[in-house]
Amino acid sequence: MRRSGPIRYATADRFGAPRPVADDRSSTGAICPQAPSRLESVMGSPDPRLPQDDDCLNLSITTPACDDHRRPVMVWLHGGAFLTGGGLQAWYDGGRLTTEQDVVVVSVNYRLGVFGFLRLDGVSEGNLGLLDQLEALRWVRRHIAAYGGDPENVTVFGQSAGGLSVALLLGMAQTRGLFHRAIVQSAPVGARHTPDQAAAFGQAVARHLGADPRGATPAGLLEATARAAAARRSRSPLDVPFAPIAGVHPVAADIDRALVAGADGRDVLCGCTTDEATAFGIPLAAAAELTEALFGEPSARFRAQLAAAGSRVLSYRVDWRPAGSPFGATHCVELPLLLGDERSWRAAPMLGDVPWSEVEELGKATRRAWAAFARTGTPDDRDLGRWPLAIE
Repeated sequence: MRRSGPIRYATADRFGAPRPVADDRSSTGAICPQAPSRLESVMGSPDPRLPQDDDCLNLSITTPACDDHRRPVMVWLHGGAFLTGGGLQAWYDGGRLTTEQDVVVVSVNYRLGVFGFLRLDGVSEGNLGLLDQLEALRWVRRHIAAYGGDPENVTVFGQSAGGLSVALLLGMAQTRGLFHRAIVQSAPVGARHTPDQAAAFGQAVARHLGADPRGATPAGLLEATARAAAARRSRSPLDVPFAPIAGVHPVAADIDRALVAGADGRDVLCGCTTDEATAFGIPLAAAAELTEALFGEPSARFRAQLAAAGSRVLSYRVDWRPAGSPFGATHCVELPLLLGDERSWRAAPMLGDVPWSEVEELGKATRRAWAAFARTGTPDDRDLGRWPLAIE
């Protein structure tokens, strides 16, 4: 296996659209500036050694070999409420997928929070993080053959905010030809802002900042965001200060219609976990109703819309509750089954005291299923019947 990266896929001025670059190894390897994640109580702390900078448009690649074998390509979009995370975090290393399944894995950084989704007159229209993702897919189209990948067989997969990103990318006419299958994991598909909502929050950030955002320090922008967010007093666990904005390029005004119209016959695997809501402070015994309302029902409607529009749609649900974990089959629990390794996940509270051998055995079956879907559109689920993870 060969790891390549960080590789710069685009460059951008602050609050500017991304501009494509060639196969460029000059990246600093930074992730977008961010505050600590509210999911650290579930996932554990991320690698603190990664630098943070809004010059962060880079990606990493794991590949069996840089040859001409044209393997399936799996492009990962991380979650984090469009506020936190980074494709270069050790959690999202694609080494196990690559080694076991002979696929090329690309993990993408994109701009987050105020840097990627601020809407403020004269400064930024918003949705820059989604434009970054689109530019990363264009880079993959142009360059992935040099890394042993097949640009005609690309699957985009993502979880939480990354899963919502995948769903939105399905609805963008610009993505046709850039990817061919999609895996949507635990996506809050109803989470979106109107232009007016986004503008109101952008104005609140500007007031707390008291300066031109284009010249402010990253720390100052994060502090102004935190102060503006604290004043929102929202009660919804899925309400986030920054989210994709309907009707602002590249997102259509009628997102639901665009999602199904843009699917264009592409295969889609879409699902969630049984106890998603426990990651947001809901006790396990009370999590079922909120999980269904925020994830299960919206995901089912989304799948039905796609199927009615002619896409081939498969669903899954993760019921795995690691021994000793108070979170059950929580939001993010499937991530150690797909990406990263024992070292990167060993301190994750959501894994309780389950032995890594169990994580690895279930993980092998899960990785085989995901990679088979990426390869042919049909998951290999022959081993999943023995485990609390089902594909229909």
